[in-house]
Amino acid sequence: MTGRPTSPAQLPDPSTQPSSGWHCTHMFYSIDRGILRDLSAAERKHGCGQLDAILRHSEEGVHDPVRMQSYIIAGHKADFGTLLLDPDPLKIDRVHQRIMASELGPALEPTYSFVSFTEISEYVPNPDQYRDRLIAGGEPSDSPALAAKVAAYEKRLPMMNRQRLTPELPDWPSMCFYPMNKSRVVGANWFTTPFSARNSMMAEHAQSGMAFAGRVTQVVTVSVGVDDWEWGVTLWARNPDYLKDIVYKMRFDEASAKYGEFGEFFVGYQAGGKAIAEHCSL
Repeated sequence: MTGRPTSPAQLPDPSTQPSSGWHCTHMFYSIDRGILRDLSAAERKHGCGQLDAILRHSEEGVHDPVRMQSYIIAGHKADFGTLLLDPDPLKIDRVHQRIMASELGPALEPTYSFVSFTEISEYVPNPDQYRDRLIAGGEPSDSPALAAKVAAYEKRLPMMNRQRLTPELPDWPSMCFYPMNKSRVVGANWFTTPFSARNSMMAEHAQSGMAFAGRVTQVVTVSVGVDDWEWGVTLWARNPDYLKDIVYKMRFDEASAKYGEFGEFFVGYQAGGKAIAEHCSL
């Protein structure tokens, strides 16, 4: 359920489309067992079929968001959740409205949502800045190895930026989502810290994450001005152990240890509507 490319017929009203990147919404739902018991067997069966159809990404589903995943959520915070991305925010919200309008809707309670945008962070270095980072890390300024690394980075950068703005979602089993802020407290105000210092700390943070390449991947979205937190972090892992390992390691980086503030964590496992219905005994 990684989605499909946009086509001209599916482009949103320009007035609702970000100037770059996509809208992104995380939605989490809990089941009201009392109301569920009041639904007839036929209503529950029909509702489960509706849920499966809504969460199944169809190539012909022109009203579907271009990226959509759904998850069984561990713990009491929610029973299942969705991650939706599209240039059109109304396509995203339509999925939520269809879920709530289904036969199961009366028994579903939205417990948390997070609205954000994809972005290219200001801390992503351009090739010259990348070169400076390598030299600061000990690479000789006149070495052929330095030139080769910078050239390779310059070649990769457009692809990496496309992934930041229009991300492909990995088909990996484990997912973790959490919102975060940068602190404003006296002595640790991220927003009054000089850019050069912030940039250095984020370079260290990125280096920690790179150690998990092939095991963990992420999408960081910005929610400044559209939700209660400033950023949302979505992690996918080939094994749930890696979620614990990467968050633990990165919390020792100065950008996180001194300046990071974190909201609730939601951990889930990829599943379609049919699997969610069976797991949740709908």
